[in-house]
Amino acid sequence: MKLELPNVPASALARRVVKTLRARGHVAWLAGGCVRDLLLGRTPKDYDVATDARPEEVEAAFEKSIPVGKSFGVITVQGEVDGVQVEVATFRHDGPYSDGRHPDSVRFTDAHEDAARRDFTINALYLDPESGEVIDYVQGVQDLKARLVRAVGDPAVRFAEDKLRLLRAIRFACALNFELDDATFAALKRMAPQVVVCSAERIREELHRMLASPGRSRALRLMLEAGLLDALLPEVAALEQQPSPGPAGNLLARALMTLDALANPSLSLAWSALLADAGEEAAASVLRRLKCSNELASRVRDIVADIPRLAGLDQLAQAALKRLLRRPHVDEWLELARARTLDLGADLAQVRFALTRLAAFRAQGPQSLWPQLPINGEDLKALGLPPGPRYRELLSALEDEMLEGRVGTREGAFAFVKSRMDA
Repeated sequence: MKLELPNVPASALARRVVKTLRARGHVAWLAGGCVRDLLLGRTPKDYDVATDARPEEVEAAFEKSIPVGKSFGVITVQGEVDGVQVEVATFRHDGPYSDGRHPDSVRFTDAHEDAARRDFTINALYLDPESGEVIDYVQGVQDLKARLVRAVGDPAVRFAEDKLRLLRAIRFACALNFELDDATFAALKRMAPQVVVCSAERIREELHRMLASPGRSRALRLMLEAGLLDALLPEVAALEQQPSPGPAGNLLARALMTLDALANPSLSLAWSALLADAGEEAAASVLRRLKCSNELASRVRDIVADIPRLAGLDQLAQAALKRLLRRPHVDEWLELARARTLDLGADLAQVRFALTRLAAFRAQGPQSLWPQLPINGEDLKALGLPPGPRYRELLSALEDEMLEGRVGTREGAFAFVKSRMDA
């Protein structure tokens, strides 16, 4: 089997790195995920090189290099194009993993032993970019053809080395639409409770990658089956025990159906769909525990909090409706409402009403939803009103009048304010 690389800056840099190392007498191949993706007909996001050159020899070969993981044999080589870089790793054997993440020590070795320490067979492949030949010591090509995620060697050993692999196995299976090898999944289920030793940041990134994948609901189902959902997101796992109206039967199933109904959701929308029935406080707790950004946590909490506000939307006064439809997360809120309504088999009338009105308001220009008040606190002061909470009440009431379309000029604004002051 022979492969050709796409003509992009990253692959050009990878070719140059391999050629340079070979010119110095070293073995050098492309390795890992880029080889997997090329075999699957996908465009790799990045390229890694594996070599028998020692880290200091790699540094000496390239002027623009960064020793980001030199103690583990990893050097980053930068290209001429901004942002383009290649990781170059020396073939190695890993010592014990006392922290469940990094090897305590590494020993530089050959490619065969390097392949044996990698996580899954589909990620343990090498490619000669000059000849297009694939080098496979672990039957990874066979597993790719069988669409199977299989641990290299003993799965319990691979998972013990880095507990994050418990999540990565599921992510790869769902992102690629592969099955999990029976022995690999059995070991994963036995060791699932140990995933909690991983840092919140690493867990968060794996979960975010799952939620961004078309296989997001399947990933969560596998996490539930394996016990990972109970270990990491007990608030979500608990939803399985809560009944839900409609075809789903329980709230977790409904959340997963909602995720399936969303096309390419943002992270905030995906999290909102998953956590909607857990409630805004639980949503905030989950995202805080995972050390998500304040911006993401706030947005999810707001979307979840606004879910009940869909009921009776068409009965709101225009000012109240406009205030609701101008909230920063309105598009995600309405998309979530649409998906959740479909799950229940309910009428979409309220969602359609909101979408129609929102489109009409936006077509009228920014002033329709965000009118510029023609008077301010200085004007109120000039009318003889002393500074205080009354200012905010009057200006808010004036904005309502403008949102309703009953006031549109400075003169009309003064007349309205005076009438309220005299009342």
